[in-house]
Amino acid sequence: MWTQQGWLYLAVVIDLYARKVVGWSMGRRLSSTLVCDALQMALWRRPPKGQLIHHSDRGVQYASHAFRKLLKAHGIDGSMSRKGDCWDNAVVESFFGSLKSERVHWRSYQTREEARADIAEYISMFYNSRRLHSHLDYQSPDEFEKNGQKADAA
Repeated sequence: MWTQQGWLYLAVVIDLYARKVVGWSMGRRLSSTLVCDALQMALWRRPPKGQLIHHSDRGVQYASHAFRKLLKAHGIDGSMSRKGDCWDNAVVESFFGSLKSERVHWRSYQTREEARADIAEYISMFYNSRRLHSHLDYQSPDEFEKNGQKADAA
């Protein structure tokens, strides 16, 4: 995202079950640290209960030694889309499209910190908790998870 101080990059980890953003990180550069921090947040907020697959595009940050080492340390299988194949990463691309059209394009961020706070608020206070998703039967990710847990318990 553009700010008056320069670019702010965002990496996210989305749980495909409920289309919920479970980890994110923002920084001045698109680096392996950025994506590792997003994955670390996801693992902290949602410890794995079984086998996981982490899917990403072919960005160098996802192919980095640090990121692959983090995946291995947590027993997560890494999966990358083929070159030029955007469909494999469609859920994340859809999230970024929603973020930009529903929030970022309507703002003029003076500082990276202002953008960081606004984007974190969008994720936690709107996208995960109130934004309705057609894929989730027009429920928010939080509501879908809550209802899914009830259904699993019944």
